[in-house]
Amino acid sequence: MPNSGPDFDHERQVAVAAAEEAGGLLRSRFGTARCLRTKGGSGDVQMDLDLAAEKLLLSRIQRHFPHDRILSEEAGLLEAAGERTWLVDPLDGSNNVAIGLPTYVVGIGLCLAGAPVMGVVHEPVTGETWHAVRGHGAYGPSGALPGPDRTLPRPGPVVAWTQGYAVARGDVTAVALRGTLELHCRRVLQLWAPLLGWSLLARGTIDAFVGYRAEGVDLPTGALLAAEAGVELRTLSGAPFRPGFTGADTGRSFVAARGETLAYLLERVAAGTPGLA
Repeated sequence: MPNSGPDFDHERQVAVAAAEEAGGLLRSRFGTARCLRTKGGSGDVQMDLDLAAEKLLLSRIQRHFPHDRILSEEAGLLEAAGERTWLVDPLDGSNNVAIGLPTYVVGIGLCLAGAPVMGVVHEPVTGETWHAVRGHGAYGPSGALPGPDRTLPRPGPVVAWTQGYAVARGDVTAVALRGTLELHCRRVLQLWAPLLGWSLLARGTIDAFVGYRAEGVDLPTGALLAAEAGVELRTLSGAPFRPGFTGADTGRSFVAARGETLAYLLERVAAGTPGLA
């Protein structure tokens, strides 16, 4: 049987071990990383470490779950007969590594019928790993993840931002959204590593995460981690948001926060980008 049970504990253990093994590889070779090519016109890059970590992760998943599909950032979709799909981001933050910035993570998720059920994020620099299973909470090295506070911070929230590779630099909606956030938030973080943003939100060290046409390979993994820590996920117009990896990227724009901060951000987004409502 490919599934060890409703708590997906076997899958979680395999994913944690694989992510931490890949993290050790990335950490040991960080100083000698090489850029292999650029991808499209967005300026995104593929590093030799992307491929090395991906090879390791795919081998571990295929050894334990040979009947599952895998969608990996570099290798694409590896088909199989089952309805379970693993999502692999071997090096989230390749552009950071390319400029010598040690801000990157490894992400592994599992989706059942398109919905995330298990997610793991590992940060090689600190050696910390965060993980979640749907309905069972989110955890890190110190126990359950608390998520952000429900109260709106007086000087404004600290918000992470992400946008997909297909979003042009002059995209009017993206420009309007970022401008709105910069005007009404204490700080807007553009980490170039969305899974790190999700882990910060799940840990409660930032207040919110806003995404515009986000990439699908890491969105379900990170969103599950935050949701299991109590974060609410909404579309930009305030409807419930269901993170997925299929379909057009226009369906992957979101506001993730809690309580007063969520209401505050949705109100500002609606006022700043009235065409989205």
